[in-house]
Amino acid sequence: QVQLVESGGGLVQAGDSLRLSCTASGRTFSDHTMAWFRQAPGKGREFLGGFTASGTSAVDTDAVSDRFIISKNNTKNKLYLQMNSLKPEDTAVYYCAARIGNVRFSDNAYPYWGQGTQVTVSS
Repeated sequence: QVQLVESGGGLVQAGDSLRLSCTASGRTFSDHTMAWFRQAPGKGREFLGGFTASGTSAVDTDAVSDRFIISKNNTKNKLYLQMNSLKPEDTAVYYCAARIGNVRFSDNAYPYWGQGTQVTVSS
């Protein structure tokens, strides 16, 4: 089992930055792929990017662009999402997810999810 807790969301203005954190407990980064998703109002979950346990990364370049940076700290069991130059269309609930195996773009491939953290970007 893996328990995931996201933090760092909030209400910001367009152009601001936020860093989201995902803290994992239980069976941790040593054997799980970790990923970030987001879900905007009225839409499905969108894959942003993630890391395998061995450190291989994958991102959806259409979703992430160069404004978002995903990183992880194995010692602290944390996954991060640095979001810069935020836009109103980035408003969403941001989720951390985990699975055994490679990074997958489909949310159905991830059995473990955090509760999500709300990011609201005002114009």
